[in-house]
Amino acid sequence: MQDKNGMRPRTDTAGAQADELRRVMQRLFRKFGALSSDSTPCGKPLSMAHAHLLLLLRAQGELTQQALCAELCIDKSNVARLCAKAADAGHVEQKTNACDGRSRLISLTPRGVSLAREVDATSRAKFTALLTGVPKSRRTEIILALQHLVEALDAPAQARASA
Repeated sequence: MQDKNGMRPRTDTAGAQADELRRVMQRLFRKFGALSSDSTPCGKPLSMAHAHLLLLLRAQGELTQQALCAELCIDKSNVARLCAKAADAGHVEQKTNACDGRSRLISLTPRGVSLAREVDATSRAKFTALLTGVPKSRRTEIILALQHLVEALDAPAQARASA
């Protein structure tokens, strides 16, 4: 495969492969719009973390802040700030967990449900448009490659958990 300048990626050594993966991933994140702090790649005026919070709660229902830390891959203080911001915006409700009295349960408000539906629809449209730019014969291959990358990211965490 060649890049836009007609250059073949340097993949002769593990170091060169890692450099190429890093370069491609960085370009992917920038081109996709993942670095914007005030809008999602699909154009919603929310941070990506806020949009992902809404989508997770829409898909999974009420979650603890601890579960959100694990799902969003961000620390407790960032989840607490994110939930507070979403609550101030009227998108989520936070309440004390009746089971233990220490943790907080986060759920969507009706306004949050509506916004989560909008975010889901615009996200789906963005990914559908993106996928149409990929030859049909390569789509499954690309999705599998991305799944392998996610599994590789999960592997160190799983090894620490089992140690």
